[in-house]
Amino acid sequence: MNVNKQAGVDQSTTLDPNELGLIHAMSRKKLTADEVYTFAVRLCDNEVDRDGERFATETLEELAALFVGKSGIFDHQWSARGQNARIYRTELVRESGTLTTAGEPLCYLKGYAYMVRTDSNRDLIAEIEGGIKKEVSVGCAVAEAKCSICGENIHDKARCPHEKGREYGGKLCWAELLHATDAYEWSFVAVPAQRSAGVLKGWRGDLRQLEREAALGRKYLEGLKGEVVRLGGVSGFGLAQDTLKRIVQRLEEPELDALKKAFEAQVDKMWGVETQLPGWSGSPQMESRDGAFLI
Repeated sequence: MNVNKQAGVDQSTTLDPNELGLIHAMSRKKLTADEVYTFAVRLCDNEVDRDGERFATETLEELAALFVGKSGIFDHQWSARGQNARIYRTELVRESGTLTTAGEPLCYLKGYAYMVRTDSNRDLIAEIEGGIKKEVSVGCAVAEAKCSICGENIHDKARCPHEKGREYGGKLCWAELLHATDAYEWSFVAVPAQRSAGVLKGWRGDLRQLEREAALGRKYLEGLKGEVVRLGGVSGFGLAQDTLKRIVQRLEEPELDALKKAFEAQVDKMWGVETQLPGWSGSPQMESRDGAFLI
């Protein structure tokens, strides 16, 4: 399950030798303090958000490790051209004086990011300092969304009849997001955070579209593998079906496509390319044509 939450840039940070050492673990060369700009980002918290979902505290702890090293980009455009910052450490901040809707102390995941100062990002740094670039949205994946009422998977309506945001017997229903499996990235976005914790949903539709496209790609790749195995079986190379299957499982789409074309060329040589109806210039000799297009 993919999850996206909007939060915000917290504040600039002071760069000491320990912080610089953590940055050096990410960089290919040792950077001086003058070459680096750092700031803190409030990524996500454990309050129930506007979509009726909340990260469990243990999920935030799992995300803390997953977000280290993740890039900051713009508007969730997954392109290397948009990379502008990277998180070099995280921490879970607990606010014991504030309780969430779930009755737990509020806590949030804070990420510390760095940028290399260049002419091209001077304006971005000025906008961060001036509070213009302030909101960010994070993308991550969790394994489970558990109903706060019945404890079942909230998306399995055969087991869970409850709806997020509704009350049942005076108790609010929300989805508890559990077992973080991945952190994708965090992005500067235009939509401002509307709660103190900066938790809003964003970009879910784009992620679902990416998931659909990925599923179609996997389906196409499996079909291509099957076609290569079929053509290989009739190409006359004498390869066993199990051998062909093991070979194609190791190949990517360009190699599979090239192998498919090679097998097709061999099959054409063996069987020839026939037109379904012979021309009128001569009498067809079906004996010699082996009934290639009998229907």
